[in-house]
Amino acid sequence: MALPSSAACPPPSRPQEKLDLRPVEGTAADEELALLCKAVGHPARVQILRLLVRRNACVCGDIVDELPLAQSTVSQHLKVLKDAGLIRGDIDGPRVCYCMEPHVLQRLRRSWGASRRGRT
Repeated sequence: MALPSSAACPPPSRPQEKLDLRPVEGTAADEELALLCKAVGHPARVQILRLLVRRNACVCGDIVDELPLAQSTVSQHLKVLKDAGLIRGDIDGPRVCYCMEPHVLQRLRRSWGASRRGRT
């Protein structure tokens, strides 16, 4: 059973009021950017992220219904996104509800922007 699309995500696992002041360039930042890019490097994972952003809610069963993929395949894509920190899965009884981790998405944007600024 899916939560209604109006159900709000639980608070982020990291307080939003804290600014992420880590460097967006350098070896550690490059490794982080590569990990995040790899996580979004499959069309199904991009679709999952878009679904979560559009809903702006905790999504449980709807993800499988929205994609032309088997449950096990969707679960594997969710695991990759979760391992990269782009989403989180909160246990709600017998199911897991997924939400975006907005600070990680912002970090991806900042890191990618920094890599593009270095171009001539």
